Amino acid sequence: MNFQHIMGAVIIIALVIIIGIYAGKKVNSASDFASAGRRASLFMVMGALIGTLVGGASTIGTAQLAFSYGFSAWWFTLGGGLGLIVMAVFYIKPVYNAKAITIPGIISSEYGEKAGFTLAVLSSVGSFITIVSQIISGVALITAVVSLSPLISTTVVVMIMMVYVLLGGALGASYVGMFKTIILYISVGCCGILAIHFHGGINAFLNSVYLPSDRFFNLLARGPARDIGAGISLILGVITTQAYISAVISAKTEKTAKIAAYISGILIPVIGIAGIFVGLYMKLNYPDIQASMALPLFIIKKIPPLIGGMMLCTLLIAVVGTGAGIALGMSNILTKDIIMKLSKKNFDDRGFLLMSRLVLVLIFLVTAVFSFGNLGGVILNYSFLSMGLRGAAGIVPFSATLFMKGKISSNCAIASMIAGVVLTLAGKLILPSSIDPLFLGLLGSIVVLIFNQKPSYGLDQ
Repeated sequence: MNFQHIMGAVIIIALVIIIGIYAGKKVNSASDFASAGRRASLFMVMGALIGTLVGGASTIGTAQLAFSYGFSAWWFTLGGGLGLIVMAVFYIKPVYNAKAITIPGIISSEYGEKAGFTLAVLSSVGSFITIVSQIISGVALITAVVSLSPLISTTVVVMIMMVYVLLGGALGASYVGMFKTIILYISVGCCGILAIHFHGGINAFLNSVYLPSDRFFNLLARGPARDIGAGISLILGVITTQAYISAVISAKTEKTAKIAAYISGILIPVIGIAGIFVGLYMKLNYPDIQASMALPLFIIKKIPPLIGGMMLCTLLIAVVGTGAGIALGMSNILTKDIIMKLSKKNFDDRGFLLMSRLVLVLIFLVTAVFSFGNLGGVILNYSFLSMGLRGAAGIVPFSATLFMKGKISSNCAIASMIAGVVLTLAGKLILPSSIDPLFLGLLGSIVVLIFNQKPSYGLDQ
């Protein structure tokens, strides 16, 4: 990394700081911090949605998995895009008009505080894993650029995440998300185009004897049950993740939220394609590198230094933005649906804002420790698991709350959540790697729902 790389990075960092400070000055209440005070424009909502979903997993993680499995790596961005479209069609209207601002809060309105508390705890597990995957992505990026120890790299990534979200909350995520998304799409898109150009076109990839089509140009290369499960994990995970719910309810109007989700759902898979071709190019030309380094090293080796520095810094901000956005959603849930319930105190607006920020700091500290012990993991594996856990825990009771009012008992809803998470984790341990554990968790959650519906007679009528 030379001086021009550093200057490029400095330019991007300076712009982000300016935007973050600008957004932070607009945060005057807990509502501004948690949901942007419901005044977000179309582009702000898109910035928050894309800015949170398109992070380290969508870029560095996609290139990493493509290095080994080609187009099978598309399931993260493809599933994420489909998840936003499904959300727009079925979920935004009832969620936007709900009185609560968190998924556990919405659950509580139908099934009571115990059910909301249970979901808050369980969904936090999946969110925790997502933050870990982003930290691992950030560490891979930093260590590819500069010679820093894993401990220092982890610390740097976490500190940047903390500053990013603590300054501006949901407003900061929206403003920076818009800026970052534009630069990121230009950066990764250019990398994908250049990778295709340098290798002689798409046909050169298709005809390469070193890229067998049954593995590298097959969406189901890792096995149908594993790859389709990964896609379903993203769809369900997006619908049941607080960060994306917070983004849509921040919109000025319901219509704005829907349009933002539709457009974001179309745009997100595009960046996955670019990352895949970078991964394939690096597989052919630098087969001995660590797979997680595929995208960062492509930028260092193939992009002019000043522009490359800007690209690398944008990637880091993408990682930071996703981790910070998920952490913000997790903080909202832990503060509103766990801490406030356990303490039985009604925080005033200022107290809620302070508590949310303290919880954020704690989240980052814990995830930093866990990430440091798992830096060699496959980024997308963590991401698929985290989405699957959130989906398995929340999709059945969340959907029942919105579309089956009065049909499901509180105990049934709680049992469905627990069954979904426990069986997903059990599936991770006992099922072969060719089968996504989400299937077991989702099956268990649905079975509990079917056999424990409220009777339509007697005392429960």
